[in-house]
Amino acid sequence: MQTVINYISQPWPWYIAGPLIGLVVVLLQWIDNNPLAVSSSYRHICAAVFPASVPFLKYNWKAESWNLLFVAGIIIGGFLAGTVFSNPLNINISHETAVQLQSIGIQDTSGFAPAQLFSFQALQTIQGIIILVFGGFLVGFGSRYAGGCVSGHSMTGISDLQWTSMLATASIFAGGIFAAYILLPLTLKL
Repeated sequence: MQTVINYISQPWPWYIAGPLIGLVVVLLQWIDNNPLAVSSSYRHICAAVFPASVPFLKYNWKAESWNLLFVAGIIIGGFLAGTVFSNPLNINISHETAVQLQSIGIQDTSGFAPAQLFSFQALQTIQGIIILVFGGFLVGFGSRYAGGCVSGHSMTGISDLQWTSMLATASIFAGGIFAAYILLPLTLKL
């Protein structure tokens, strides 16, 4: 059993993880003609919790309840991956990336997300508020405005050869590059 846990705890190579994600996309489409999407669950939760007279929230969200179970599985899986199956080793990033991050002021490059930017202590700084609160709002708003998130557009939409998903994915990547190379260094200088 310990051998299995050790194997699961290690980062998986792209040629295993990628096809597994693709298999999930195909299974969701095949089983019930459902796309792999996560951001729509925000709308479902709001429609269930806040049954107000907002037209955007007036729809049969119960017909999409499978999506809420899918998101619950992501949360549970993330918790298990971070606690039970966590990798005890530091995340390996290239030396050049570590040097570049340190040049803009990010000193801790040992994890997936530097505590300097992504922690409760970071929320007590102007940089943390901009990155976590304002950035989180923009990601949520942008995913709903674009009609889907990265998983919906990039994995499901592109596999269906949808032009809007190709455009959305290109825009997501362009926005990520702009944020990483322009906005993040500017924010850290505040």
